[in-house]
Amino acid sequence: MFKKKRNILALSLLLLISLATTTASLWLPLSPAYIDPSQRLLSPSETYWFGTDDFGRDLFGRTIVAARVSLLVGVVVSLVSTVLGTIVGLVSGYYKKADFILMRIIDGMLAFPALLLALSLVAALGGSITNIIIALTFAFFPVMTRIVRSAVLQINHLQYIEAAKTTGASDIVILLRYMLPNVLSPIIVQGTFIFAKAILAEAALSFLGVGVNPSIPTWGNMLQESQIYVTIAPWFSIFPGIAIVITVLTLNILGDGIRDAFDPHSTNRKKKRFLRRRNQDVTLNGGS
Repeated sequence: MFKKKRNILALSLLLLISLATTTASLWLPLSPAYIDPSQRLLSPSETYWFGTDDFGRDLFGRTIVAARVSLLVGVVVSLVSTVLGTIVGLVSGYYKKADFILMRIIDGMLAFPALLLALSLVAALGGSITNIIIALTFAFFPVMTRIVRSAVLQINHLQYIEAAKTTGASDIVILLRYMLPNVLSPIIVQGTFIFAKAILAEAALSFLGVGVNPSIPTWGNMLQESQIYVTIAPWFSIFPGIAIVITVLTLNILGDGIRDAFDPHSTNRKKKRFLRRRNQDVTLNGGS
């Protein structure tokens, strides 16, 4: 995975964003919450690197601090969705009787677009970080359940699983010791993609006005506040948008890198391609 420069660059950017937002209070020259109406809607300069917003607040500091909510929501939603989806997927794929009931519930949840389902839940529960995490977890864990169930069904009748059953191993031992390690690769890959999707969904909810309290800086809130100033202060929306794009792009690149690392078919294709090129070079050199 880390043999490719793009994967190293993506991981470095993600770590840099995480480090910057967690230590922002120690090194930011201006407080993101400081309001100076006389400095409102200033273009980027040496003092204000990203310019200022409609209240005269420093956009650079707010963009950095806003990453806290996005990363927190992304990490928690990814972890909870992965754990919940893995448990339901293992049970559904292993027990045929439970599979019918659980999959009908999952199918019903997948019938709704993830963002629409999250929007409905947040509107019903109220806008807060906890409620957003709950809503996005319910929106994204069905996909993880489907993936885990599919992987379990593929290995459920393999010889080593049948051998474990004949030796009298309990269902919990079979699920945790024999099945779970063999379905970890799709779980990890999907977990990274859920991380990225959760960041986008949180920004969308905040942009629609049903996210966290507007006093808490988030990329979605900043985009929502900037929409009426797009023509006269484009930097107001450009920099939060760039932050979202970079963060999601790094996560998608890492997800692709993890998928390639765990995918034996991808590795075999690369080896065959390398051997084919080497043989062609040998043939050309020999012919010359």
